Amino acid sequence: MNDGTPIRSARNVELGASGEEFQNLHEFVRKARAKLNQNAWDYIVGAAETETTMRRNRMALDEIAFRPRVLRNVVHVDPSVELFGRRLRLPVMIAPVGALEIFDPESGAAVARGAGTFGAAHMLSSVSEPGLENTAKAAPDALRIFQLYVRGDDAFVEDVVSRSIANGYAAFCLTVDTAHYSRRERDIAKRYVRESRIRATGGDFQKGLEWRTVKLIKDKFKIPLILKGIATAEDAKIALDHGVDWIYVSNHGGRQLDHGRGSMHVLPEIVQAVAGRAKIMVDGSFSRGTDIVKAIISGADLVGIGRLQCYALAAAGEAGIVRMLELLEDEVIRCLGLLGVTSFAELDKSYLHPALPTNPPSVFSAFPLLDIEPYRY
Repeated sequence: MNDGTPIRSARNVELGASGEEFQNLHEFVRKARAKLNQNAWDYIVGAAETETTMRRNRMALDEIAFRPRVLRNVVHVDPSVELFGRRLRLPVMIAPVGALEIFDPESGAAVARGAGTFGAAHMLSSVSEPGLENTAKAAPDALRIFQLYVRGDDAFVEDVVSRSIANGYAAFCLTVDTAHYSRRERDIAKRYVRESRIRATGGDFQKGLEWRTVKLIKDKFKIPLILKGIATAEDAKIALDHGVDWIYVSNHGGRQLDHGRGSMHVLPEIVQAVAGRAKIMVDGSFSRGTDIVKAIISGADLVGIGRLQCYALAAAGEAGIVRMLELLEDEVIRCLGLLGVTSFAELDKSYLHPALPTNPPSVFSAFPLLDIEPYRY
């Protein structure tokens, strides 16, 4: 994907008329469940301790209803946006997820290629294979961003930033909400520890991470800097004072601090604090096209897709990533058209209204047709 690449039209996804294997997003979830063992499955669907933050992510989205306008010409709906100097088919980024190799042997390379083929952004986790350089080689034209867990000193950080720039990454992201690794009780109950966790070293560097590292990167490098895990207006303002280019609202999918707020509950205060001085990303249980629309109306510029990418990757590899994005695009186009607009630029907060959720929040509550048998721990 490059500046001259035209936006491709989606394949036919019209209400079951195509011969595609996947025609609803929940079908990826069902296929992934059938293919994965319990440990890999829990890595996708689990969260920290009581899993309250994860449920609040979904609840925060479900507490928003739409106020549609009618009798408007919506024959041609264009959900594309321009970010990082690129035209993206959707304001969507495949969010960083570690250990993608447990879902598909091609791991982050497959996801980056799929995102690039479709025309979405991709953020690679520093703890996902095949690593910074090999992912760049696998998807040289994709809009790639690199996310780092700090596992070394200043020289370590500078080396990774330099390599990101040399390998054509469009931006660099520091994750800042993992000072301590959380209690993932699904794994603890099974007495299971991933091999990569056993091998992991340098955790004290992440625990000791401070604003001085943000300043170091901004002072030494000319690459857009993203901070992932901002959850308060106070920290957003400090980030702005340090020249951070993107504020990434995230609670790690509910997998770090338990009893946190849902991301869509946090987003409004971040938008107010930032006041246009930086761009804003958000993730946290975004699973449907309507979720994406709600986030953009609420002030986000880009929406991260985490668990849904894992389902799609496990279900069908690289092709699953492309197809998942096509289905999201179809949902977004229909949502925009039914709201009475032809692009995201026409939306404002008058299209949203507070509402009571209709489903109890859970990791699967965006997919009411899904019936997954619970595991007995």
